[in-house]
Amino acid sequence: MSNTETEPAEIAGAAHTAHRPLEIVTGRAVPLGGPRAMTVRRTLPTRALSLVGAWCFADHYGPDDVAETGGMHVAPHPHTGLQTVSWLFEGEVEHRDSAGVHAIVRPGELNLMSAGHGISHSEVSTPDTVRLHGVQLWVALPDSARRDPPGFQYHRPPSVDLAPGLTGRVFIGALGGETSPVVTATPLLGAELTLAPGARTRLAVEESFEHAVLLDTEALTLDGAALGHGDLGYLRPGRTELDLVNPATAAARAILLGGTPFGEDILMWWNFVGRSHDEIVRYRAAWEARTGAADDPGRFGTVAGWRPEDALPAPPMPTTQLKPRTRRL
Repeated sequence: MSNTETEPAEIAGAAHTAHRPLEIVTGRAVPLGGPRAMTVRRTLPTRALSLVGAWCFADHYGPDDVAETGGMHVAPHPHTGLQTVSWLFEGEVEHRDSAGVHAIVRPGELNLMSAGHGISHSEVSTPDTVRLHGVQLWVALPDSARRDPPGFQYHRPPSVDLAPGLTGRVFIGALGGETSPVVTATPLLGAELTLAPGARTRLAVEESFEHAVLLDTEALTLDGAALGHGDLGYLRPGRTELDLVNPATAAARAILLGGTPFGEDILMWWNFVGRSHDEIVRYRAAWEARTGAADDPGRFGTVAGWRPEDALPAPPMPTTQLKPRTRRL
């Protein structure tokens, strides 16, 4: 998914710093553009929290009535230095990218695209989609992998029992004895959790990871703190268990993210992850200068089925130098 803000703020992540035990981030509404402007709730990045492990971006959307919102219609746009992770609860999204991958993203199926040196892609909800509901996540690639060629991975994880009253689908990493085959450049965890009505349980987690729980439903208590719909609860490393309580009479659903603290400074602007202002300037210039011709694909290539003029233009660079920010949580 693209960050379609016309004046995107630069967000920089740094190596892990001391955090308080539990912090709650409330998502901000961001329109994805278009005449009916599908709106997402963004909890990463914020000025307070830019990374959870290598997870650097989290959009949560829906459930949306596509007849009212118009669904998802994101024209070709570029990425560098990151992986995109698509996870749906409802609906379908058609993915096309400049590496030649054409895939349909369906509920319960992981689609992970690696941008590496550079890629472009489009995302459009399918004509049969009535309700669209899911999350779009980005992973920052370390310096050792961020110049690699683009790639794509698919996985349909089974639903497994993770703890009493708790089931889940582990789409990245390992949890509760279940391990995903998806390859990542840094240690990561990504899982969909479903907690039974009224259930209280403890989930064993990796002590060296920082974790975040993004709530999709209306209520969940995480380590004694109440989360509301769309909230992200952040926990620093050092936890061996998460205490989860569902106070509702319906099942609670959440996305659990985790990873070892990312040990490199990064700079995020628009759809690019880089390390410096000058790098971002070069990425933007390469995207704006593309010819769209098959015999001159440049860094970002071309996406089949789209005209060159359909691609999203890059917003103007800010008038000030992009600088790293230290996360405050």
